[in-house]
Amino acid sequence: MQTRLAGTEDAGTLARMLHDFNTEFGEPTPGTATLESRVTRFIGSGEKIYLLGGSGPDGFAQVSFNSSIWSEGPIVLIEELYVIPELRRQGTGRALMEATLELAHERDADGVEVVTGEDDTGARALYEAFGFRNEVEGEENARSLFYELEL
Repeated sequence: MQTRLAGTEDAGTLARMLHDFNTEFGEPTPGTATLESRVTRFIGSGEKIYLLGGSGPDGFAQVSFNSSIWSEGPIVLIEELYVIPELRRQGTGRALMEATLELAHERDADGVEVVTGEDDTGARALYEAFGFRNEVEGEENARSLFYELEL
């Protein structure tokens, strides 16, 4: 399965997939025009990296490399990973994960993090197949929780 880095010429395609991703999960979306503008800016500045998978492309990963006080190298955050629903279970997600991990190794990252919904069993199975685990912390081994605040 082929993967490649996205360029600014791919911003429209990425915007459509990002919009579809949020729509699929009932999340708000600012619309494709706004998303395309943001994706173009992110790719141009290098702030975020987009990997495309499949010939369509059939999916994408949006990743960022973040400095950490706890490690010498950056920590990769997989911010989004999406495969078009009717094209799932054909290896695109796996190829995107492999490309993401290869990029992480090339850039001497010390770790990779991802947040997903508890009910997204397909995504969880993919991440777990690559060795990711739901992190537990503290004396009572409580699950880590994700909090957000919109401003």
